[in-house]
Amino acid sequence: MNFKEIFHYISYLQYPLMLIALYFAFSPYLLGMEQLRESPDLVFKSLNNLLIFMGLGVSFSSLQDTTKTQNKFSKKIWESPKKGKITIITMCSSILLILFLGLIGYLNAINGILKDLSVGLIVLSLGMFGFLKAAIEMFENHRKDKNIKN
Repeated sequence: MNFKEIFHYISYLQYPLMLIALYFAFSPYLLGMEQLRESPDLVFKSLNNLLIFMGLGVSFSSLQDTTKTQNKFSKKIWESPKKGKITIITMCSSILLILFLGLIGYLNAINGILKDLSVGLIVLSLGMFGFLKAAIEMFENHRKDKNIKN
């Protein structure tokens, strides 16, 4: 077993991390209205935890083997030069927007919920940077116009 394979198996930790994020997405609804009335900032704390665990999950997903595609849908995207470029540009724009919002919120908020949510946004965007690198590698590995064998 080589290092690439080990990291590919480590990338499967993304799934429990995303399940934890999903738990935080629904936990305010599971607690009931009475508990939410007592502590209204509980929704924002859950949202912050959701963002942090999503960021961790996305960063672990970047450890996957980029020479393989996960499904037919992603294969169609990464084989097409046009769809691949559009996907990468969309990912870059999303990452920069999330990072920008997180930094603006973090630098402008004094303390409290907004500062916490900003940290969650920053963690998510940093995790997405690693995922962007993996996406670029997948695009390079699977493009039909670059990988034509003579």
